[in-house]
Amino acid sequence: MKLDRKEILKALETISVAGEGKNMVESGAIQNVLTFGDEVIVDLLLSTPALHIKKRAEVDIIKTIHELVYEKAKVKVNIKVENVQKTESNSTEQANLIKGKQIPGISNIVAIASGKGGVGKSTVTANLAVSLAKMGFSVGVLDADIYGPSMPIMFDVENAKPLSVEVDGKSKMKPVESYEVKILSIGFFTKPDQAVIWRGPMAAKALNQMIFDADWGQLDFMLIDLPPGTGDIQLSIMQSLPITGAVVVSTPQAVALADAKKGVSMFMSEAINVPVLGIIENMAYFTPEELPNNKYYIFGKEGARNLAEDLKVPLLGEIPLVQSIREAGDYGRPVALQTATPLETAFETIARNIVQEVVNRNENLPPSEAIKITTMAGCSAVNKK
Repeated sequence: MKLDRKEILKALETISVAGEGKNMVESGAIQNVLTFGDEVIVDLLLSTPALHIKKRAEVDIIKTIHELVYEKAKVKVNIKVENVQKTESNSTEQANLIKGKQIPGISNIVAIASGKGGVGKSTVTANLAVSLAKMGFSVGVLDADIYGPSMPIMFDVENAKPLSVEVDGKSKMKPVESYEVKILSIGFFTKPDQAVIWRGPMAAKALNQMIFDADWGQLDFMLIDLPPGTGDIQLSIMQSLPITGAVVVSTPQAVALADAKKGVSMFMSEAINVPVLGIIENMAYFTPEELPNNKYYIFGKEGARNLAEDLKVPLLGEIPLVQSIREAGDYGRPVALQTATPLETAFETIARNIVQEVVNRNENLPPSEAIKITTMAGCSAVNKK
């Protein structure tokens, strides 16, 4: 069951917040509505912190959607209480998160996403960054996979620490550089054996600092390695930054493709509206070294290609399942650094396709804007002490 956002908004026009005359939509209390299949997320802004009014509003919204739209809808209501007494620093930080803030000097921001873990998203991100750098572009990587940062390992900079530099009288972090790629990761600030046990607000705040309190300099491309799935961190990033476009990584396996489809759907949804540059099929096939002409489709054949055709987005390329890709990542030397190999060619082809899709996107679509969701978990509480 795919729910219609406009139908939900129409239903919400039938209810009002206690003590206010206008309905929730007309009064502006409904800040945003997101739909993912049979799931609905409603952002609600209230002018009073009274618990009974908050609870009443939540119950009314859930009941109305069940009665007027779909009785089995999974409804989540995020409630934020308007606070007019904000400090100047908090106001600035919230403005960065909600309205989005262009980072001076960064031309294109590309989010690398996956619907599920284990499909090689971070490996693909690292190798694409190296391929773009070899092509002459200035490249940065923001490791936004807060709970599983892997860029320090993949770029052989596990023990590095970002230095502090002064820019225009302000202290900023200087990204770590490896293989001509600038990198910032939460992994630089935690111990290798230390789990990051953070709720959404803390993770969002850490990302906000790595984005806006860093001296990235001039970049043609910033690649953002997102966590798998479609949750708080993804929405926080898209609130913070005007994303040029998104790339979704998947294996040909049916389970991975189902989740990849959700990822594409999130970016293409009306509320988010981030252009999808294309899909990359990782682990497309296996070729044994002793049988170089054979291809074994361990996870299925051309699944991502078929998905790309169904969703009418480009297939950016296919990457075979090769042991040396994993070994190179583990040793901190991305396989794309190699020369005159099929793997170098595969990643270079995908990098060129991404560049072309970015050019097409910039020629045919208006500049990106950060999405204006105001109360997603992981962003709404960033300013709370």
